[in-house]
Amino acid sequence: MSTTYTIDTATSRANPTPAPRKRLTVPAIRARKGGEPLVMLTAYTVRTAQLLDPHCDMLLVGDSLGQVIYGLPSTVPVTLEMMAAHGAAVVRGSLQALVVIDMPFGSYEASPEKAFESAAWLLKQTGAAAVKLEGGEAMAATVRFLSERGIPVMGHIGLTPQAVNVLGGYGARGRSAAEAEKIAADARAIAAAGAFAIVAEGVMEPIAVAITREVACPVIGIGASAECDGQVLVAEDMLGMFERVPRFVKRYDDLGGRISDAAARYAAEVRARVFPGAEQVYVPKG
Repeated sequence: MSTTYTIDTATSRANPTPAPRKRLTVPAIRARKGGEPLVMLTAYTVRTAQLLDPHCDMLLVGDSLGQVIYGLPSTVPVTLEMMAAHGAAVVRGSLQALVVIDMPFGSYEASPEKAFESAAWLLKQTGAAAVKLEGGEAMAATVRFLSERGIPVMGHIGLTPQAVNVLGGYGARGRSAAEAEKIAADARAIAAAGAFAIVAEGVMEPIAVAITREVACPVIGIGASAECDGQVLVAEDMLGMFERVPRFVKRYDDLGGRISDAAARYAAEVRARVFPGAEQVYVPKG
């Protein structure tokens, strides 16, 4: 039987324990088109993956880790090595969700062959099941090349963060008729090329609805529409880890505030010599 590994959360040590593999598969995700909405969140670490996995159909190891984890100004500087390290951690920390890993800027655009080399390396290094790449009609040949060679591909259209320097910012896309038609054409091209799902980011809602109804594969919205086949958010945004909240994000917690409060209480107890207390120190017996 195929096995995966769980992490011993009591010690936070990587203690391999064989467990039956019950992960969702790419065909299972594709079959959810038009059915119960798919749930996807980003994850970058073992512990986050452990906590999110029971609730998600897919975990995305997004190149958003450039900003969220490394404090970079955009996703552009993210490397294959960074994606591989975090992707492997998420696979180790999850059991049932399909793990998708972003291909970073510069790792796939030059040619389908270059994309295959990068994607194959990422899947070998991480154990992830699929890759995600940005771009529409221009990337259709690459999506087809990868799909025909055994690498499942999730597309990404609309607001494509890796192209921020061309787009000139992170504003919603599809405000003009010409741009709306371009986004729809991108979706059709990527779906026809074999993408098993498509992320539609930051597009005007009527476009997202039309695309979802037209293409055969699931459309995952982020800043799109509740009528999409599923939704994805950056987990740290949803959990309230940052002060800035994009329009399309709903904060389900104020984890940032609670962490700050806990750190403040800890600091106060250390300075008052209240911590460590009798329960946290080792005293000789007898």
